[in-house]
This record gives sequence, structure tokens and C-alpha cells, in this order.
Amino acid sequence: MKFYIERLGCPKNDVDADYMAGHLISEGHEQVPDADQAEAVIVNTCGFILPAKQESIGELLRFGELRKQGKLKRLIAAGCLSQLHGDELLSGMPELDFACGLGALDDITHALEDNAERSDKTLKVATRDLAYLSAKNRYIDTSTPYAYLKISDGCDRKCSYCIIPKMRGSFRSRPIGEIVAEARLLARSGKRELILVSQEATLYGCETGQILLLPLLDELQKIEGIAWIRLVYLHPQALDSSLIDYLGNSSKVLQYYDLPLQHISDGVLGRMRRQVRRAKIERILTEIRDKQPESIIRTTFIVGFPGETEAQFAELYDFAAEFKFDRMGAFAYSREEGSSASIMPDQIPEADKTARLQALTELQTDIVSARNRELIGQQMAVLIDSAANGRPASGRTYGDCPDIDRVVSVYENQPRLKTGDMCQALIESSDGHDLRARAL
Repeated sequence: MKFYIERLGCPKNDVDADYMAGHLISEGHEQVPDADQAEAVIVNTCGFILPAKQESIGELLRFGELRKQGKLKRLIAAGCLSQLHGDELLSGMPELDFACGLGALDDITHALEDNAERSDKTLKVATRDLAYLSAKNRYIDTSTPYAYLKISDGCDRKCSYCIIPKMRGSFRSRPIGEIVAEARLLARSGKRELILVSQEATLYGCETGQILLLPLLDELQKIEGIAWIRLVYLHPQALDSSLIDYLGNSSKVLQYYDLPLQHISDGVLGRMRRQVRRAKIERILTEIRDKQPESIIRTTFIVGFPGETEAQFAELYDFAAEFKFDRMGAFAYSREEGSSASIMPDQIPEADKTARLQALTELQTDIVSARNRELIGQQMAVLIDSAANGRPASGRTYGDCPDIDRVVSVYENQPRLKTGDMCQALIESSDGHDLRARAL
């Protein structure tokens, strides 16, 4: 059967979609690039925050209309929202044929069989051992020079605003050998950059009684063809000098620190149950900047958390203005059903959350624009993500993660640039967020 996967949510969810596609292809089904060509659509849902849930439900309803009209033989919900609320989706959407939980690859395959009958219950499997994460099941998109590589799943932190442990389960790591085997396959497929994704890379291997992130990185650095290795989601409570020093001395692991701080006020951090306080955050940020002035620090902040006072928001704003993060994402607190924060008193009015978010976003826009102007006239290494005749190539520096960070438009000299090339480029201008450069 011809199938199409609508990919929603984070890179970790996107990797899961690759495993779905690979498994279905191995069972004789055909993946098509557009839903209009498909007989079956799988919506890989996200359930992290309310806007993501709304987007997922909206897509299911959109494809439900096609199912109702007979243009699709199957409509399947998969992913995080399906794991948590699959039964509700099935009861509320008669057009939905199946809801499959995380890792239920065999059930998704069964759903595409001609004689498969609609299920009124979510199809789930035990995913504790992460057996569904296997290189033999993975579809590899060769159109980009980078790939996301999942090293663990789940989370034990239990932050008060988050329901990921309920969706993804407890923290568990993949064996080093399996990760390295998949990384080699990605390298043979032409990937130049590996982006290691998990709920928290800084706890990798903790089930063994020790952290095994550095041994894993040692093995990944040996793989020929890989130029960059990027870590995302480092918890500030677990980040220590050994990892900072390792990144400073590595030729492949980038000095790119993705540190979701969420807030800086000790009062708010305590209510968030973040297991870290301002003093520790300032120590590690200072250590990174002192040891590695060229490093890139990305963070995220949540504004309007229950009980956040004007003074606590001002503390956050002043901290962001003083530290000047290289990259920052800001979000208004989303009240998630099932989280302990959702029943906290002193919920912040939406208008106040919106005003605080706008103020912090405008501050960061000014910081990024100023930093980009400072780069004009400098030479930087750029990895080319896409190149097409008649248009500038599109690439990134080591400080830019795909889809969330800055893009560098490269106007080329000879020879013509190709996807996957690493070129030296002269930064010529900035439009505020992105850069324009000339290949040298």
C-alpha cells in the first residue's frame, strides 16, 4: 500500500517516523512524498503542549475528510498524542482507523493490510527496551547532509509543567554499539553531521550506574565522513566540567550548548521542580564562556509560569539582557492537563503571558541582530544543506542547528557548491536573523 507520514513535533518524533517508514518499506509498502498520492496516511502526532496537540488534531481532522470522501483507505494516528489519548481520538473520530502507540511498528504494518479491521482501542507495545529503534528499520532521507540520531528516550526529571514522562516513560539509553552501527550507516549514506537527540543527553548511560556520554562520543568521533557531532538537550543540573572540557578539545563534537534553563528566578525554578538554581546556572555559563569564548549557547525560557511575579519576570529579563545568549527560544507557559503545574494556584492571565513573551522575544531579536552585524567581514565554515541551480545555496555554521537556528545564504564562486559541501564563506550582510555570505 502507498503510504504518507505527516511528521509533527520535535526531531525525536521525526526519528520515530523514520523507523516507521523503514519498517513499512521492509514489509513491502511504498512511501510516497505527498498525501495526494497515498492510499494510507499516518499522522505522527505531538502531544507536548496545547498548540502541538491542537495542530495534531487539526491534521487528523483534515485527513479525516479525505478518508470520509473515500480518497484514503486508511487513516492512522501514531506518536505521543496517540500514546496518551489514542482511545479518545478513536471514539471522537469515526474516520480514524487505528491509533498506535510509540514503537508499535508491527501494529502499524498490520493496519495497512487489506483485511485490517478498524480498532476501537489504542494499539500499544512495551517500549522499555527501545527495541524498535534499529538501523535495519530506519528510512534515511538522503536530501540533507545531517541526520538526527536518537541515543535515549524517556525522562525521569518530572518537571511540574511537563507530561513527557507520562508519554515517553522513564529514561532509558540505547546501547553504544547500536548507536554506533546506525551512525556508520548514516555516514555511508552521505551524512556529514550527526545530531544526537534525547530528552537529556547529559544522563546517557545512567542506568549502568555511570554516565557514558563521553565513551559514546569517543566511538562516534572515529567514524569516517562525519564532520560535525551536535548534542542537544543538556540539562544544567547535570552539565559538568568534564563535558565542557571534552567539547573544548574535540575536533568533531561542536561547542554548541543546548541548555534549556526555563527560568532564572530560584522561586520559579523551585515551583518548576528543575533541580537547579541560579547560582549553579551562572557557574556553568561562566565556565563555558571563560573556557570557550567561541562557543554557542542556546537556551529556552518559559514566561508566565503559575505564580511568576512581575519582579521574577524582571529578574529573568535582566538576566537575558546581561548574558546575551547566542540563541534563545521563549515560550508562554502552556497549562497541560495531567501536569502538577496545571492545578497550581496563581495562574497567570493570558494577556500578561503574551506581554512578557513579547518583551523577552524583542530583547533577544535585538541581541541576535547586533551579534550578526559583528560577523560581517568574517570568514566562517558553512555546511551546505541544499543547493539548486540559479539560487543561492543554503547552509549553516557550527553554531546553527537545522530548523531552529540561523540560515546562511551562500552566493557562490566556482566550483559550484553541492549539498554536503563544507565551504569557507565571507559574511557580507545580515537581515537581522539570517546571514548572507560569499563562498571563497
